[in-house]
Amino acid sequence: MTTTADERHPATDELRLVKVLGALADPVRVAIVRTLAGLGESPCVELRRAAELTIGQPTFSHHQRVLREAGVLRERVQGAQRIVSLRGEDLDACFPGLLTAVLATHPDQVR
Repeated sequence: MTTTADERHPATDELRLVKVLGALADPVRVAIVRTLAGLGESPCVELRRAAELTIGQPTFSHHQRVLREAGVLRERVQGAQRIVSLRGEDLDACFPGLLTAVLATHPDQVR
C-alpha cells in the first residue's frame, strides 16, 4: 500500500526562494539533488548509496529533511520504504530555470 505525506511538504504556493536557496547552499545537498535528478525517483537507502557520500545515515537524513522542508524534494511512504523524488515541476513553476541552473553547474563550482 502506498501513502503520501503531503503534510510534510510545503504546497507549491508556499515555496519561498530564500528557503530553497538555503537548502541548496550545501554541497552535500546539491549532490543529493544531482543524484536524484539522474535517478528520477529512489528509495532513500539507494539514493544515499548512489550519491556516493561519505556521511553517516543520520547526517544524510538531516540533509534530506532540509531539502524536503524547503520544497525541493517530495517523499512518500511505500511499505517500509521512503521514496524520494525531485519537485522539478513545482520548482520550475515558482522559480523558472533555478533547478536547471543548479544541475548545469560544474561540481567544482559547488564547493
